Amino acid sequence: MTRTIRILLPLFFAAVLLAFPAFAQNTLRLDAEGNWVPVETEIDPSSDEGVMNRARKQLAENRPRGALALLDSWIKRNAAQDKPETAEALLRRGDAKLALKDEYEALYDYERVIKEYPGTPQFVTALERELEIGLMYLNGLRKKSWGLRIDNASRIGEELLIRVQERAPGSQLAQRAAIELANYYYRIRDLRMAAEAYDIFLANFPTSEYRELAMERRVFANIGRYKGPRYDASGLIEAQYLVRDFAARYPKSAEQIGMNDALIARLDESAADQMFETGKWYFKRDDPISARYTLKRLLQKHPDTVAADETRLIFKQRNWPLPPARTKPPVEDDDPSDQPVTSSDVEGMLKVGDERPPLNPDSAIRSDSPSTPPIAPPQENRE
Repeated sequence: MTRTIRILLPLFFAAVLLAFPAFAQNTLRLDAEGNWVPVETEIDPSSDEGVMNRARKQLAENRPRGALALLDSWIKRNAAQDKPETAEALLRRGDAKLALKDEYEALYDYERVIKEYPGTPQFVTALERELEIGLMYLNGLRKKSWGLRIDNASRIGEELLIRVQERAPGSQLAQRAAIELANYYYRIRDLRMAAEAYDIFLANFPTSEYRELAMERRVFANIGRYKGPRYDASGLIEAQYLVRDFAARYPKSAEQIGMNDALIARLDESAADQMFETGKWYFKRDDPISARYTLKRLLQKHPDTVAADETRLIFKQRNWPLPPARTKPPVEDDDPSDQPVTSSDVEGMLKVGDERPPLNPDSAIRSDSPSTPPIAPPQENRE
C-alpha cells in the first residue's frame, strides 16, 4: 500500500498542476537560506502594462474589436500624459483597425508613431505596416468610401512607398519599397516613371540582390518609350549605353535575353530612322538648311545604317559634300538584326501615331497622348 501511494502521489500532484495552469506559471527563486520560494509575477490587469498585455492577447486571439475598445479607452484617459506605453498603444490600435479591414484609418495611428515616437522600437514596425498597406493599394485594393471600396488608392500606395524610403534610407525596408515601386510602374506600363525609379534604385542600392533585374528592366523601359521615327528617340540613345553596360556585367544573362550587339545595331537603325524622318519633315517645310544639318549629323552618328545609305543618295542628288564619317565598328550587311527596332522585336514598342513636326534637328516633338501608353513588359503578354 505504501509503495502504491508513493507512485500515485506524484501523479496526483501533476494532474492538479495541469488542471490549474496558474499554479504552474509561478516562478521560484532561492532565498538567503537556500530555500525555493515563489516569486509573484502576475501583472495587475488595470495597470498600463496590463492593458497592453490584454490588448496583445486579444489581437493574438483574433478579437480586434475588443482590443480596439480597450485601447481607445486607454488612449483617451492618458491623452494628456506622455507615457512610454503610448507608442505601443497607438501601434496596437492601428493593428486592430487593420485587422478590421479599416487600413486607411490605421494609417493615422501608424503616422503618429512614426512622427511622434521615432526613437522607439515601434517606429520600424509602423513603417513595416505602412509598407504592407501601400503594397495592398498598389496591387489593386481600393480605399473605402461610405463603406464601399470604390476609390482608387494607387496614388496613396505610391506615396506610402516613397515615405518609407525617405524615413528609413539605406535600410532593407527602403530597398524593398524602392524595387516594389519601380516594378509597379513597369507593370502598369508607365515606362518613363519606371526608368526613373530603376535609376534611383540602382543609385541608392548598388549592391542589391535585385540589381540585375533593375538594370534589365531599365533597358526595356527606355526602349519601350520609343513610339516611332516621328517621336523623340533620346531613350534609344541612352538604351544603347545601358545595353553595353548590362552585357559587360552579366554576359550570360544578356546572351539569353538577346541584349547584345544585335540589339544595339537595331537601336542604332531606329535612331537613324528618327533623324531621317526629321530631315524629310524639313524638306516638306521648304527648309533645306535645317534638313542638310540634320542629315549631316545622321551620317556622322549613324554611318552604317540603311537611313545613312539613303541620306548619301540625297547628298549626291543635291551635290552636297559628304561630311567626314566618324570611325565606328562595322556591322555585317547580311545580319538580319541590322533592322530598326519594331513592336514585333521588343514587346512594348508602340505603333507610329499621328505625324507631328520636330522641335529641333536632333529630336521630334512628343505626342500629346497620355504619358502611360499601353506598353507591355517583355515578359508579359499584351492585353
